[in-house]
Amino acid sequence: MLSWPHSRLRPGVHAYLGFRIGAGSALPWRELPGGAVTLLLGLDPRHPLWCRRLDGDTTRTPRASFVSGLATRSSWAVEPADGAHCVTVVMAPWTAFALFGVPMNELADTIADPADLLGDRVHLLTGALAAMPDWEQRFHLLDEVLARWIAEGAVWSRQVAGAHGELVRTIGAGGSTPIDRLAEKSGWRPRQLEYRFKEQIGVSPKAMARILRFRRAALLLAGGSRSAGTAADCGFSDQAHLTREFKAMAGFTPERFRGRARTAPALSPIYAASYAAARQTKTLILPAA
Repeated sequence: MLSWPHSRLRPGVHAYLGFRIGAGSALPWRELPGGAVTLLLGLDPRHPLWCRRLDGDTTRTPRASFVSGLATRSSWAVEPADGAHCVTVVMAPWTAFALFGVPMNELADTIADPADLLGDRVHLLTGALAAMPDWEQRFHLLDEVLARWIAEGAVWSRQVAGAHGELVRTIGAGGSTPIDRLAEKSGWRPRQLEYRFKEQIGVSPKAMARILRFRRAALLLAGGSRSAGTAADCGFSDQAHLTREFKAMAGFTPERFRGRARTAPALSPIYAASYAAARQTKTLILPAA
């Protein structure tokens, strides 16, 4: 079930997604760069999610809950066990900085245990969510708890949030903003902006622009656009540039991504919520294989 947070939490908290995976439907999904930080809370510790890296390592790690930071490439596959019962919070990186209180570059391209960041509060919250009779009450509890935790957390910089928002707006419209201009608008030197951006977002402004451009292209391709038109609409130098970026960031060519996005079932609740937050609609997500 997809839900939007209370207005007092937006735009920092993008979306909630609650889901239960029944027996026989536990198929793995691939985590793709999406430009958001996700907090997945498992409501039934008897059925963890199995996480493994997509770098040839076959080791699978069970996690009842996890935090997924920003990523510049598809590096993780997630396989839920039968009976998985979870809720996902999708949030802006600067909101995650306030919530978790650690430099966001420490969470980039990785999956972490939220208890290592939030302590026993995570277990108390997941227990309370599991005890709720329906998703509406669970989402209401998340509104209350997250509003309090974020208010009590680290203070993010308005300059960083403003620069991040400028990247989202311009790349979402098919353009881009030079880093020097972002720095000028923030009142900081470029090096100072880059340092604070990595601390509170997780990656450099240039890397963030790359992630957002990939996300825009993926949305267009999933909607049926052709590679040549997508490359032009998203500011890639040419179709070959788009192809190189997709191979590096997703592990697929754009055409393979486009074909699979049109035929594969929506298997990834995390990326579905990320895309829903970007487009206010559900979209198709690729399986891990």
